[in-house]
Amino acid sequence: MRWSRLLISACAWLALSGAAFAQEQLSIRCMTVEPDEAERGRIDDEVRRNGQMRAALGFEAAVTGGVIDVYFHVITNSSGQSGNVPDSQLFEQIAVLNNAYAQGGWQFNHVATDRTANDAWFTAGPGSPEEKQMKAALRRGTADDLNFYTSNPGGGLLGWATFPSSYAKNPLQDGVVVLYSSLPGGSADPYNLGDTGTHEVGHWMGLYHTFQGGCNDRRGDFVSDTPAERSPAFGCPVGRDSCSQKRFPGLDPIHNFMDYTDDACMFEFTGGQDARMDAMFTTYRLER
Repeated sequence: MRWSRLLISACAWLALSGAAFAQEQLSIRCMTVEPDEAERGRIDDEVRRNGQMRAALGFEAAVTGGVIDVYFHVITNSSGQSGNVPDSQLFEQIAVLNNAYAQGGWQFNHVATDRTANDAWFTAGPGSPEEKQMKAALRRGTADDLNFYTSNPGGGLLGWATFPSSYAKNPLQDGVVVLYSSLPGGSADPYNLGDTGTHEVGHWMGLYHTFQGGCNDRRGDFVSDTPAERSPAFGCPVGRDSCSQKRFPGLDPIHNFMDYTDDACMFEFTGGQDARMDAMFTTYRLER
């Protein structure tokens, strides 16, 4: 099945050794450039109007799942010795995505893999000229196809993604980029079970972080069933309640894929997040 402001969710996760990852609890796992409050409101209004229009025409307000084709772009250094992840890890990444998104009815289908040896692209950061060149040269498909780049970005970055609402204005930059060693079986312990990919695809599907807006933003991440969270959680702090006021019931969603906890701690999306992904995909990625 196929469907038809570059808002980069630049998730700057520390690309250190496994030991350094485990020790680094105070670092920012994700440096996100998300839409400001006014833009988030505009996007939300546009998604709501699109659902109403579809319903008036006799369609479902939003699609509730489908198959997303995936194009892997493996970027290595010029010698091809660093970053050249085997096909087996790519297949495992697809399996991780399918497991994470299955409850919402979404499946990911590996269509093709290309491999490029290029030092400048291998270390390209979000928004850099090298990233733009890389994506312009390699990106395939349309709005409903996932382009998944693996590389070794500079500055300690672990991954980033674009939001659905940015596609129309900058289609060539659409997709997700992750640190190659964060794929299942990689060396970026405790972020080496493939959930960097799950997290970034969540952004690509339209989700914000669970801690968006902290304890003070009424709409937060625009999902009603993710409890408010003052700041990102690291490790797996069971019982954490950073917004303990009565008007913010519920423990922090540390097991949610859109927080910053260790891969082994993450295992869920909520029903509200699933509904939001459906609505965002329908509005911005459904092939017309």
